[in-house]
Amino acid sequence: MTDYNLIFGAVLLFNIAVTFRASSYYKKYFPSPNDSTKNTSSEETSSVAQSEELAPLSGDSFRDNDKEKGDVDLEHGSDPPADSTAVNAASDNAANIRHAQLLRKYLIVYLLAALSDWLQGPYVYALYDAYGYSQHDIAVLFVAGFGSSMVFGSFIGGMADQCGRRKFIILFAIIYALSCMTKHFKSFSILMIGRLLGGVATSLLFSVFEAWLIGAHASAGLMSHIGKAFSTAQYGNSIIAIVAGQIANKAANHAEFKPFSEDSGFYTGGYLGPFDLSLLALILCGLLASALWDENYGETTADNDDNEKAKSSASGALKKAYHTTISNPDILSCGIISSLFEGSMYIFVFMWTPALTALAKEELGDEFEGLPFGVIFSTFMVCCMAGSSIFSIAMEKLKPEQLAVTVFGVAAFAFAMIVFSASATSSFLAMNLFEMCVGMYFPSMGTMKGMIVPEDKRAAIYNLFRIPLNFIVLFSLLTDLTPRVSFILCGTMMVVATLLQMKLRARRIGGGK
Repeated sequence: MTDYNLIFGAVLLFNIAVTFRASSYYKKYFPSPNDSTKNTSSEETSSVAQSEELAPLSGDSFRDNDKEKGDVDLEHGSDPPADSTAVNAASDNAANIRHAQLLRKYLIVYLLAALSDWLQGPYVYALYDAYGYSQHDIAVLFVAGFGSSMVFGSFIGGMADQCGRRKFIILFAIIYALSCMTKHFKSFSILMIGRLLGGVATSLLFSVFEAWLIGAHASAGLMSHIGKAFSTAQYGNSIIAIVAGQIANKAANHAEFKPFSEDSGFYTGGYLGPFDLSLLALILCGLLASALWDENYGETTADNDDNEKAKSSASGALKKAYHTTISNPDILSCGIISSLFEGSMYIFVFMWTPALTALAKEELGDEFEGLPFGVIFSTFMVCCMAGSSIFSIAMEKLKPEQLAVTVFGVAAFAFAMIVFSASATSSFLAMNLFEMCVGMYFPSMGTMKGMIVPEDKRAAIYNLFRIPLNFIVLFSLLTDLTPRVSFILCGTMMVVATLLQMKLRARRIGGGK
């Protein structure tokens, strides 16, 4: 019999260990020789750092060439002078302060958006079922949502690049809030409208937020910190997922699910509680984005400025994004790889419950009383947190292109373990291994896309990446594949992703040497 609580405890201890290793506290108490040198230089230039610390967050003042003065000396074969090293250390300290300020602004808004999404996720199917709809009707609603994300997402990203990403993040909050409001109505047509709105909002959530973050880092001269930003966001997202699960559970049981009045099609209470909390989170998300964030756009070069104005329509932006993606093998590889991995992730979300349930029933027979879904979900999220910390540790020695090869290879191995596993325990351990890969994947891919995808078409191209992803998800929804066959499909996609990533690594860093 699988001891899920024991596995959760072990995973939690492992997460604490790797989180400490990835933190600044580890470097403080266990400094490397290089860290000691930096600390000495920092102390010598504390007054310089303190003066730069007061500088505002502006893009023109701070670029990624902060270390140019020292680099010139190195190019000529001489050691940088002590005062140059001190200035570089002070510049690094000031950059760290600016990055912390920027990251706080981003996380406040992004984590509210993530909270709104996690609150809804576990209760969408349950709410439709409570309204009395058949499994076929519910499947139609889900397909409509993913179809909406695929169709509208193909061009809405280009509009965000041109009109302003902050504006479209506020628009995301409005659209998703309207989707939450439709959940109060039993009418199938109104629920369908809500699913269509939700599909558009999902496209914005998984593209425009990331595009804004990269654009803000680029304009502030902080692109060297982008990997840390994605790792922190992924870690926070996992924490939010666990908290949201607990809050949503209490909200769903807070009041009775019933119509507002007799013969009314408007319902309150029950499974609607999480959606009402999500609505509040979205209102806060939109207001804080408006108050805290600066606007940024897909930057264009002066040579192409007139051409950009001539093709400022949504269709023109989509065509340009498509042409750029097809003509650049690195961008195309990123799109295919991200679709394969995230498609596998969605299939995994659909299939882990029936797979574990079947194995547990086979092992326990009549003694089976159900799975502890709360503990299992929490374990998965802690594994994601551990994965994001492992990414931070690995980035001390590896480039994201190198790490991603390992991530996809281990994910393929995890799916092979699930396919050939004969027990719930081994299958669950393999699932946790895949979740760690998920935690490493998002900061790795986010960093790679930040370096590869052109800024002027970023959100548009990110939404193009989601088209094949939605095809994969729709395929899994519209077919009756067994969990085992689904996991075989996932493993195959991970093998393909590994091979494509190896080619991408070879093109960008010469095979990883």
